[in-house]
Amino acid sequence: MAVAEAVKLTCPTCGQANRVPVARLAEGPKCGVCGKTLVDGLVAELDASTHDKVTRGDGMPVLVDYWAPWCGPCRMMAPEFAKAARALAPAVRLMKLNTEDHPEISGRAGIRGIPALILYKGGREVARLAGARPAADIIAFARQHGAG
Repeated sequence: MAVAEAVKLTCPTCGQANRVPVARLAEGPKCGVCGKTLVDGLVAELDASTHDKVTRGDGMPVLVDYWAPWCGPCRMMAPEFAKAARALAPAVRLMKLNTEDHPEISGRAGIRGIPALILYKGGREVARLAGARPAADIIAFARQHGAG
């Protein structure tokens, strides 16, 4: 009997690594520890620990929005990023990191201005996009770089 192809997904809520069969990604798999949905088309908030686990170890593409609450363009783009999350699911997970709360992460990622989008695949950065964008641009960016 063949083993189903599976991907590792880190729960952005509790940080637990989960192994999910690829064929079940569209079914809204849940974290084995906290029960939160892992692939649901919603934007998840990351902290420093989950950021590193997700961007370095997940088996599917992750698009991270580096933002701050005081940033007008970041707040303007938030609903567009949420639209893109729904459109790209279940092929890409969209997440965000508050650079004000986690300056060490934004420094390490080389963020010079916000909002900044970085696409990660296979544990490494694949591409980045600066500035506030409409959902169509975010979706096109992800797909152009082999995600979604």
